[in-house]
Amino acid sequence: MPQISAAGHPDTGMKAHLRTALILVATLALVALFLNNANLAGVWADVQRAEPLPLVAALGTTALTYIMRAWRWQVMLSPIGRARMAVAFRTTVIGFAANALLPARVGEVLRPLLLARREGLNATSCFATIVLERVLDLVTVLALLGVFVLMSDASVTSADPRLFRAVQSAGLLALAASVAGLVLFFFLAGHPERLGTIAARLTAKLPARIGEPLARIVTTFSAGLTVMRQPQTLAWTLVLSVPLWLSISAGIWLVSKAFHITMPPTGTFLIVAFLTVGVAAPTPGAVGGFHVAYRAGATTFFGASPEAAVGAAIVLHAISFVPVAVLGLVFMIQDGVQLGRLSSLREPGGGVDASAGVERSGGA
Repeated sequence: MPQISAAGHPDTGMKAHLRTALILVATLALVALFLNNANLAGVWADVQRAEPLPLVAALGTTALTYIMRAWRWQVMLSPIGRARMAVAFRTTVIGFAANALLPARVGEVLRPLLLARREGLNATSCFATIVLERVLDLVTVLALLGVFVLMSDASVTSADPRLFRAVQSAGLLALAASVAGLVLFFFLAGHPERLGTIAARLTAKLPARIGEPLARIVTTFSAGLTVMRQPQTLAWTLVLSVPLWLSISAGIWLVSKAFHITMPPTGTFLIVAFLTVGVAAPTPGAVGGFHVAYRAGATTFFGASPEAAVGAAIVLHAISFVPVAVLGLVFMIQDGVQLGRLSSLREPGGGVDASAGVERSGGA
């Protein structure tokens, strides 16, 4: 089984403690902002009044989301090598569980490492697919936001019309920027020699012991973007991104409905955009950032009361994160992954080889 080993330097302890303290402060500040001006007794009353059937259905959308993520990732990995669906699903769940339980999104590194070890693939190339996955997610989220702002007017929300117009403009601008980024990725992946030339120029001034490994990482990383050079595969991953994010949106709509928050199905596309910003906060399990983002979107644009929005945010977060965290912990125990040692992981190019934290112990 693959195991994650601790690796570090004497001066990393102080940095780790400082980082932990900053994350704790940020988390507490976000939670305080989230609960501001909300009557906790009213929140509990709204939780008790929530309709159970939509919440059960929302749990089903969570399961579907991770199946879709694993399927899309399997397709993205196909130009690199064969990845079994069961392995893609298992490592996807472990990666997202690590993200839910630890700060700094270490699961984004852990996931490709474990899959690469199990399937005999290059870890850095696998990590490149995670970067591409985030780009596809962003493009899809902003495309759905574009659908919302183009098909809706200010009357579908309770927000000030001027605020709605500002959201429209910002959403369309962000969509254009994300599409441009996707085109840039496509160009770089289709011209690996250009990427190699750029890397060579950047690393030429570095010491050989740093520059040469970095150049190799860039070259291997570009191999992970080979899906961009296969139009049919890229198109298929884009197609799969739509039902994936629709399942996430469906979960948001179901939880909102359970809390009697009036929100059109397309309104969830706006909430998804808010949540995408909220979960960027480097807190364990996106605690605080997720909650503030949902509350802001639900109260500002859909007239939810602070108590209903707070209750719905707490339940939606639990449905989105708790099942995958529990299942991921089970998979980690079975695979010998030690949660407490994952802080030694670094992204490729971050100064440590991405495969350095994984070692063989026993079977595959």
